[in-house]
Order: sequence, then C-alpha cells, then structure tokens
Amino acid sequence: MNLRDLRYLVAVAHHRHFGKAAEACFVSQPTLSTQIKKLEEFLDVTLLERSPKGVMLTPVGAAVVAQAERVLHAVDDLIAVAEQHRDPLGGDLKLGIIPTVAPYLLPKILPAIRKALPKLNIKLTEGQTAVITRMLLDGNLDAVILALPVEEPHITAVHLYDESFLFAASKQHPKAERKTVSVADLEEEQVLLLEDGHCLRDQALEICKSHKAVENTNFRATSIETLRQMVAANVGVTLMPELAVGARSGPVRYIPFRGAEVPHRAIGIAWRDSAARGELLARFAEVIRG
Repeated sequence: MNLRDLRYLVAVAHHRHFGKAAEACFVSQPTLSTQIKKLEEFLDVTLLERSPKGVMLTPVGAAVVAQAERVLHAVDDLIAVAEQHRDPLGGDLKLGIIPTVAPYLLPKILPAIRKALPKLNIKLTEGQTAVITRMLLDGNLDAVILALPVEEPHITAVHLYDESFLFAASKQHPKAERKTVSVADLEEEQVLLLEDGHCLRDQALEICKSHKAVENTNFRATSIETLRQMVAANVGVTLMPELAVGARSGPVRYIPFRGAEVPHRAIGIAWRDSAARGELLARFAEVIRG
C-alpha cells in the first residue's frame, strides 16, 4: 500500500466513476483499477461495489476513504511545512474560485501575481461555492476566492473588493436608454437568474424579492455568458456583476443603479485557520487587492 493508491481510492470515491477518477489522477483507467484492486487485496476487504451503473463505496470502503483522506491531508500539510521552510513565497498553491468571478478576475490579477510571486505555482479549480468550500475544508484546496461572507467556522476570510451590480437589459427594452435606474425599477421585471448552486443566484434573488421583481422561471442559466445572450434576445433582464461587463458594448445595455442602495457583493479570499502557509496566503491577498 502506498499514498498513490490512497489517492486513487479517494478520487474514485469523489467521482463515483473509474474513468473520471483516472482522468483526475492523470493515469489510465486500467492502471487505476488495478491499483485499487491490489489495495483491496492488501487490506483483505471489498472497498467498492462495482456495477454497470457506476461505483459505490461499501461500508468498510467509506470508512477507509475517510481515514485515507485524513492521511493524505496530513501528508499535504507535511509537504506544505517543508515548502514554507524552503521558500515561504514559492511552491504550489491550490486555489479554488467561483465561476462568476474566475473568467473576469483571473486575467486581471495573474500578471501581477506572477510578477510579485514569481516562484509560486498556482493550481486552479473552478467550482460553485459549496463545492470549493468543501474542498477547502477537506484540505484539497489551500484557499478559495468567493463571495463573502463565509459561514464556515475556523476559516480566515480577507475582503478583496466590492463589486456593484448593473441593470442589464436588451437595447429593445423600454428602460434601455436610461442613464441610471433605481432598485425600485426592478418591480415587476422578468429577471433571469443562474441555476441553483451559484451564490450569484442567491444574491440576485434576494435583491429581486425585496424589490418585487419576478424571476423568469422558464429559464435558468448555467453561466453569466448564457445570461448575457438571453438578455440580448430580450427574454428578460438580469443583474450583472460589474467585472463581467467589460467594455459595455454589443446588444446589451448595462445601466448603473443610483442612490444609496446600490446592489453589490463582496468578494474575498478564504483559507483554513490552521493553514501552514499563512504568510504566503496573506501576501497573495495583498497582491490581489493591489
């Protein structure tokens, strides 16, 4: 038994699929299957229930996976301690980021990070808030960039920036020529939102409910870019994060909100209180804030 085999087992447990687990581990499926079979033989137990419909953990398999995750996290922490000693601001950094931020923030910050932290190797994972938060808590990520607040205990969260929402509407929309709108203008509007699981959906839905806007339940987008296309087709309006607006050209009008009650969200970076590389993470946050 070795650490590699434990990582293979944990990958299968997470993906519930040999092929996807093999892809995540950068090995062939036969190699992964063979090693897990050897692990079962070594432990003399059946860890996985295999069927044409997929893979399930046996009761003992679930217990072994839980213990394997603890072992692997301890090993990762050991490596992080060594990396911190060799080069406090270098080595690998496993970073998670939500998809409503990733494609708009990363191109802006990566050049500055490369310049300020040239020895740092960033390994990126894009995922919804619940997914990357769980990966952070499980030790599979070192830090996450997401919308604040973070409700989980034992997490250090650092504010990076505030991002206003803009009223996004087709150029054919009756309000398209306005220079500004108020939150009261949301009343009775058919608002397009992202699908369940996106924190941006929850934020926008809360704003809509408090101002009598109506969610268009006939359509839920999987991404901001899909939302943008549906708004362009005049299916409805949406609340667009400012960073995602770009040059504000094309068939969609982006109108700022006026007044003291401008809808916005706070974006931050979070890591475990127990993280071995606190100095690096604090410096990383400082670079992003500029």
